[in-house]
Amino acid sequence: MKNLKRILIAVAMIFAIGATTMNAQVKFGLKAGVAVNDLKFDESVISADNRAGFTGGAMLEVMLPIANLGFDISAMYVHRTGNIYENGTEKPANNRDYIEIPLNLKWKIGLPVVGKVVSPYIFTGPSVAFLTSKENIEEAYKNKKVDVAWNFGVGVQLINKIQIGASYGLGLTKAIETLSPNTIDAAGIEGKNRYWTITAAYLF
Repeated sequence: MKNLKRILIAVAMIFAIGATTMNAQVKFGLKAGVAVNDLKFDESVISADNRAGFTGGAMLEVMLPIANLGFDISAMYVHRTGNIYENGTEKPANNRDYIEIPLNLKWKIGLPVVGKVVSPYIFTGPSVAFLTSKENIEEAYKNKKVDVAWNFGVGVQLINKIQIGASYGLGLTKAIETLSPNTIDAAGIEGKNRYWTITAAYLF
């Protein structure tokens, strides 16, 4: 995990150095949206349903004067929630709060004539989320302190100020683990985050 953090910091520094030496366009923005979480467990005895949460925070976008390539990095508060079922029996809702830091490589697709008004883009990159809410849930489930994912997304930029994006996050590490549930068969089962996020951002 420490190595991943170092890699993210190193990549951000490389982009930042490149930005200062290549007359890059740098913008700061505020972003908010909806996050629909779906926990995926490695055994069928435990399941969860989709629930909508929310997210909000700040972002920094750096676009390089090369082929419309750039990156953005954000600091986001994320609230995820979902009901957990053990052998079909509903358990208390698992509400989790995170501070998430996604770092995305971004490519804006230049359109003739209307490019300054409407500009589609695609993006992908890693994300690290740090749990800020409680870990244990009724002594049976434990939320992990750090969650790592990889995001894939598309969006559109309007009048160079507003960005509307949609992304899918693929959890790479376990986000929740069963500790001592009522059924022995469920002990040690792990769940990973899968989530859809729709956001709107305003760039200054």
